[in-house]
Amino acid sequence: MTNPTDKTSTVELRPDIYQFRFGRPSSHCYLIKGKPKNVLIDTGTGANFPNLVARLAELGLEPADIHMIILTHEHFDHIGSTAYLFNTAVVAAHPLAANKIELQDEFVMMGKYLDEPAGPFHADIWIEGDAMIELGNYHLRVLHTPGHCSGCICLHEPDQGLLFTGDTVFAGGALSGIFSSGSISDYVHSLKRLSGLRVEEFYPGHGPISKTPRQDMQKAVADSCMLMEDSKVLFEALDTKATFRRLFATVRKPKKPPQTESQPE
Repeated sequence: MTNPTDKTSTVELRPDIYQFRFGRPSSHCYLIKGKPKNVLIDTGTGANFPNLVARLAELGLEPADIHMIILTHEHFDHIGSTAYLFNTAVVAAHPLAANKIELQDEFVMMGKYLDEPAGPFHADIWIEGDAMIELGNYHLRVLHTPGHCSGCICLHEPDQGLLFTGDTVFAGGALSGIFSSGSISDYVHSLKRLSGLRVEEFYPGHGPISKTPRQDMQKAVADSCMLMEDSKVLFEALDTKATFRRLFATVRKPKKPPQTESQPE
């Protein structure tokens, strides 16, 4: 394996759990060698697919050896290479992500805007929150964690105290951006839920892993609450009440129908 400090590397985090560490704009990918099925969490950008193939080869695997793909959300940097694995792997995503992927909702996915279009594919399984994925040596509980965008999920392995966070939270408690379909209030709620889990390490979609998850989660919750308060100040400054009055003026006061001239008998 390459050195874990390299921009592109393979790191064994736990027995049969590997991080494929890729540089921007791609996300990291996580491989779990289950018994007997192999699961890949996120696939990175489409342009990064050759690097993904090389990392799999280091472990004696080919793309066809991936049996299931779980997408943490619908953004291009996490889903792009799925199109190359779609014919041999079962793809799972939260319904709110799966719907956008199936309809190629570029307003949210952002691939074409950043010149990283994703090939067409769809999610075979629409996984709701609290679904369990049994891998034999590990089992994953799906947690719906909207905020960064509406279709975000995290995956919790309760026996080992592991959490795959996608872009919901990063090491050091860093927050992600709030993109189209995202919500700061949803973000606060999601982070508070995650902070109540038993977590020994968490594995984000970018950057280093977190070995101090409790402290990092506490910071993330505090920062998200502060961001919520800052947002309230912003909207007060924008005088949104006056804006909404103008927007809905025509709804509240419908126009009178035009009068027609009477025709001579």
